[in-house]
Amino acid sequence: MGDLRERIQVELLAHLALIGLDPRHVTDEQIKSKDLIRTHHAAQRAAYREGERKFVGRRGRKLLPHFAEGKDVQPDRVEPYISLVASGSEDAELFRLATLLWSVPVSRGYGRRMRFLVRDQANDKLIGIFALTDPVFNLQARDAWIGWDVHDRRERLVNLMDAHVVGAVPPYSALLGGKVTAALMTSREVGDAFAAKYNESSGIISQQQKHAQLVLLTVTSALGRSSLYNRLKLPGLVDFQPIGQTTGWGHFHIPQPLFLLMRELLRRENHAYASGHQYGQGPNWRIRVVREAIRSIGLDQNLLRHGINREVYGIPLAENWRPFLQGIDKTAVLQRPTATEIGEAAVKRWLQPRAHTRHEYQQWTQEKIWEQIVGHTQP
Repeated sequence: MGDLRERIQVELLAHLALIGLDPRHVTDEQIKSKDLIRTHHAAQRAAYREGERKFVGRRGRKLLPHFAEGKDVQPDRVEPYISLVASGSEDAELFRLATLLWSVPVSRGYGRRMRFLVRDQANDKLIGIFALTDPVFNLQARDAWIGWDVHDRRERLVNLMDAHVVGAVPPYSALLGGKVTAALMTSREVGDAFAAKYNESSGIISQQQKHAQLVLLTVTSALGRSSLYNRLKLPGLVDFQPIGQTTGWGHFHIPQPLFLLMRELLRRENHAYASGHQYGQGPNWRIRVVREAIRSIGLDQNLLRHGINREVYGIPLAENWRPFLQGIDKTAVLQRPTATEIGEAAVKRWLQPRAHTRHEYQQWTQEKIWEQIVGHTQP
């Protein structure tokens, strides 16, 4: 076991040095730009792409026709619609391929999960993707904004979902398609899909049936301040509200191969976290694994401090979302606009004005998209 501890210690310190974190002095001054934040993500991204390379070789070319070329996009006729992704379907493969266009690692989510594609009715090509997952249990900015104490959170967290993947793909990404995609997360169709799948959800901790109603979405920016979610508002339809920041602690800068070594160390120590724990295997569990492994090898647990304060946004989906989440109201008033209504307003607000002033989207071809995907799966 001593050899494993030494290996983890050496690899961890070498990795922190590689991404620019001095393990002796982890300070806010070390994190100043989005380029440095992307460097932090690089190791996880490389491990992720390595696992996707065979999939791209096997299925990538067959899925490529789902992506538009610049000449396929008619800005004045763009008509977004959303579809729920079924596991094991071609849509699931398309979602998986699209995530390889991201510049940061893409989590598969934890617990309850729903994935959606956004397509253009005018040409049936992919505009973007989004995915919802169980929210993080401990999020101070969110809990303070809602007005929750520990009991409230335990009882009513089941009525929230967190958007952990949101964005557009080329050429729509050049036309603020990411904002269109994000706005569509709040549509009635998403709420209906949640109700059909999770209305009888049990609490993560209590395991009691909660009759979940989706009244609030949260989303956290990937790279510090968010140009995607900032000022994302359609009057009477959509309102992304900034509610605070994360505290700059976490595990994302620990690459997956190193995390697996840490988990193996805990397994050899017969630690309960090695095989998950009573709260599942979500992000809080991963932080606990890393923290315990760092303690076991004799290093400072401040190594979990990556220094990246990310913006948190809340998106209300019910008229009385706060009284409902506080337990004052027993029934949520859910009256969301449709995807058609939101899509039409979002296209007029963001996509069409951008298309009339910026024409770079016209240069995109499927081969250019393919080169970007393949390039992102190379070492």
